[in-house]
Amino acid sequence: MWLVGLLCLGALLLMSFGQAPTRYVVRPAACRLAWTGYAEVGTWAPSGTVQLRQGSFEYDGTTLRNGVFEIDMRTIAHENAQLQQHLRGADFFAVAEFPAATFRLRQVSNGRATGWLTIKGVTQPVEFPVQLERQGSTLRIEGAATLDRTRYGIRYNSRSFFADLGDQAIRNDFRIVFAVVADAQLRALP
Repeated sequence: MWLVGLLCLGALLLMSFGQAPTRYVVRPAACRLAWTGYAEVGTWAPSGTVQLRQGSFEYDGTTLRNGVFEIDMRTIAHENAQLQQHLRGADFFAVAEFPAATFRLRQVSNGRATGWLTIKGVTQPVEFPVQLERQGSTLRIEGAATLDRTRYGIRYNSRSFFADLGDQAIRNDFRIVFAVVADAQLRALP
């Protein structure tokens, strides 16, 4: 009799924990990260891409959490080679010294991702909307984040720090639009 009770208790405990989380691994070649910066004056808004180097996270069918995504800052691209080199240089992302940016995802809840973004060795909390789409063992995460570059020590031509910039002023905010594709590993996490 006590064995039946123990088995029932075990079954109840397993049901209360829900589905065990599955680890997903990002497929970098299938991902897209696009950025846009903005001039303070006029409509100039340069845009380009940057590549995701690697990433992984847990997903239990309801909640996505415990993610780490590494962005290869050396891949910042723009059609103008001079601007591309400037963005990679010390005035902006200093990719020789800081070749990667990292996003540590805490979780996605109610369509909002929360976590910590590290750029140029500076870590700041971030929150932004995302959409998840599951197709078999593949999960696609799409979203956009508006970030203040000055919070990461990138002050070049910012009116917040320099006066009399005229039409050379650059807005502090830049936007990242992304689509991340990840595949489930075959076994669930313990």
